[in-house]
Amino acid sequence: MVSGLRYRVASAGGTVLLTALAVTAANHPAAQRLVTALVPVASRLPATVLQSKAFTLAVVTTVAVVTAVHVPLFKPRPRRVLDTILTTEKRVFTASLALATVGYFDYTYRLPRSTLIVTTALLAVALPLWLVTIRRRPGEDERVLIVGDDPAEITNVRNSIDGCVVGYVSPPSRYHVESENATRAAVADGGHVDRGLDERVDLDLERVGGLSRLGEMLVEYGVDTAVLAFSTSDRAEFFGALDTCNECGVTAKVHRDHVDSVLTTATTGNEEIVEIDLEPWDWQDYVFKRAFDVTFAAAGLLAFAPFIGIIAVAIKLDSPGPVFYSQERTAELGETFDVYKFRSMIPDAEAETGATVSEEDAGGVDPRVTRVGYVLRQTHLDEIPQLWSILVGDMSVVGPRPERPELDSDIETGVVEWRKRWFIKPGLTGLAQIHDATGHEPEKKLRYDLEYIRKQSFWFDCSIVVRQVWGVVSDVVAFGADDEE
Repeated sequence: MVSGLRYRVASAGGTVLLTALAVTAANHPAAQRLVTALVPVASRLPATVLQSKAFTLAVVTTVAVVTAVHVPLFKPRPRRVLDTILTTEKRVFTASLALATVGYFDYTYRLPRSTLIVTTALLAVALPLWLVTIRRRPGEDERVLIVGDDPAEITNVRNSIDGCVVGYVSPPSRYHVESENATRAAVADGGHVDRGLDERVDLDLERVGGLSRLGEMLVEYGVDTAVLAFSTSDRAEFFGALDTCNECGVTAKVHRDHVDSVLTTATTGNEEIVEIDLEPWDWQDYVFKRAFDVTFAAAGLLAFAPFIGIIAVAIKLDSPGPVFYSQERTAELGETFDVYKFRSMIPDAEAETGATVSEEDAGGVDPRVTRVGYVLRQTHLDEIPQLWSILVGDMSVVGPRPERPELDSDIETGVVEWRKRWFIKPGLTGLAQIHDATGHEPEKKLRYDLEYIRKQSFWFDCSIVVRQVWGVVSDVVAFGADDEE
């Protein structure tokens, strides 16, 4: 049993070695004769033994595909035996399908079917056995790192943890002052040891580094679990730490007092430290969702390509100003990105109202909306540029509709669970949109968004898209009928 960096090396290296050995064994003449003679499905297959360059190419291709599919298992997370076996078997099967697909489309990299059958069988036994052997058992020798900026919260969390706490990571303390009227001096976050914070942590804990070096500390100390102890769940530090934990494969937990800000796994009893659900869906769901997003966005851009130039000319002739309008929106884990639309208002329209009016709630009667903009809004054609945001990965087709950061901040003060929307990539449409829940009804909108997050699946996305497309078509028909009247 190994942990941290050693686990990453052992799991990845073992996968590469075992895969290479499996292909070598499967390519042996005796194995080829055995599988074609004893396996009913392979009885009609020729016994194929690869030579020199063809064999080397087969080994390299198989190792690359199998290793890529198993990358998530190289993260040093505590795992149960059954979970490890089932997850590994599923990935071995996925890798075999990927290899069969590669061979189907490119004969150069084709692995003979008899070799593929033997290789899959060998890996289905060897890889689970290896990963079970080196895995870290849940709750055993767990190394915990506390991440936060609040001395009282760090102390509270430490008193609730039974495992081995290697120390804590924090930015320079906002509480440290030289005198009553002094302000905190500017210091680097990376290596400064803040005695002001240390003196307020009423425990024998070492500050092992700054928040900017959190990723390094997680790997260096072989951390299994990071417990967040921030004074507030702001997007800059709290969700940044969550993102780092997710990238490093470290379990993130939080005190029960802060569960309103995060998605949590199912808990039993009255646990004080609750696990944050950083990956609430299986990776296949992400693959299907991303494939659907790319296909939908590419098809949409191709279908609307003839209209894009016409819309751009109409906007320029109707009013002075740019063709496109950009605005900062909140993305996954509290980060931000720029969303683009065709401009439907006069330039600098928001200078009059600030961030108090949500775009999706502004109707055609708004005096700031141009004539062309009114048509674009009523027909939803102003949303076409967002297909590019979907294509590059900033957005998804289905997900919580992103809001402006300043509006998010205003809503958070009244709806404490609003941050839970940040655990998923924002979308062009969503469950809230097809139920006409807007930012003016944050609690209703949040209820639909969280329902989508819990139920998300490929088919659920398809049903939402169908309903949204039907709604758009209905709006266009209604607009045409009103225009005729």
